[in-house]
Amino acid sequence: MTVQDAYDAAVQAGKLTRDPAQISVLPELERVRSALAAPVKTGFFRKAPDAIPGLYMWGGVGRGKSMLMDLLYDLVDAPKQRRHFHAFMQWVHTEMNAARKRGVDDAIAPVAAKLAEDVRFLAFDEMQISDITDAMIVGRLFEALFAANVTVVTTSNRPPDDLYKNGLNRQLFLPFIDLLKHHMVVHELASDTDYRQDRLAGTPSYFSPIDADARTAIAQIWHDISGGTSDPLTLQVKGRAVTLPHYANGVARAKFFDLCGKPLGAADYLALADAVRVLILEDIPALSRSNFNEAKRFVTLIDALYEAKVQLICSAAAQPEMLYLEGEGTFEFERTASRLREMQSDGWGRATAD
Repeated sequence: MTVQDAYDAAVQAGKLTRDPAQISVLPELERVRSALAAPVKTGFFRKAPDAIPGLYMWGGVGRGKSMLMDLLYDLVDAPKQRRHFHAFMQWVHTEMNAARKRGVDDAIAPVAAKLAEDVRFLAFDEMQISDITDAMIVGRLFEALFAANVTVVTTSNRPPDDLYKNGLNRQLFLPFIDLLKHHMVVHELASDTDYRQDRLAGTPSYFSPIDADARTAIAQIWHDISGGTSDPLTLQVKGRAVTLPHYANGVARAKFFDLCGKPLGAADYLALADAVRVLILEDIPALSRSNFNEAKRFVTLIDALYEAKVQLICSAAAQPEMLYLEGEGTFEFERTASRLREMQSDGWGRATAD
């Protein structure tokens, strides 16, 4: 089956709406699929498989990039891996630390060698670089992967030239951008339609009180977005691991105490806001002097989400104005309550800012 066949079947089944921007990238996806399907010579006179240019799909939130990449991934018949980019970098750091403990001087080399041995096709969701350490690692790692003829397909909200934009010592990262553009076809998915926003349009985003109805409604929203499958997402922030229990298609789901009951700070919440497009936050309790530290973290979290235009769907013990009624910080919480109200309005979210 070709990628076009799979796309047409999904449209016919009512799972997709035919979109000209999505259709425009299908030939590139099929190019990758068919090239990877070609038999690889084995035996004494075998040679390494030819390099197959990858694909860098970028565009606004909710345009179907991840869906298209999954369509391709399911059809590729070759050793393969699909990772969210943040989760991939977490794995790379873990492997590099293990290599250093073994006394390996160049810790990137065994990581690249392991990948090149295990896979011919790597699919990454939401490539973004926000850390100078990652910027340096990813450049050398991808250089080794491309040299080993591993084919990479990735999605991103930014064109390659905007990766790590305004980052520290960005000039050291520029050769990696050139490397990407040399080994990958860059394709903008310039659709006018935000399908994720369409799915959420008209859907309540703030559920109170926390009862069976609220839990059922949020579970249904999560199922509609994730398709019922998810993985944890771990972010590395200044040497700390910040874990979101559930993540799929740019949307994270967590409990209040996952994010506000732990000693997290502004840097952690900023990294979270950079990594997700929608946050589903459940079981926000009544706030007061008895849980003052949790309340302060919640205020910081909402500020980070608000500034980054992350859409918030949540369940809470009370309406925003009634969440924090007594104790130090009630006056300051008025701004948070106002932001929570604004974040419930139709059309609010990062999609309107992209």
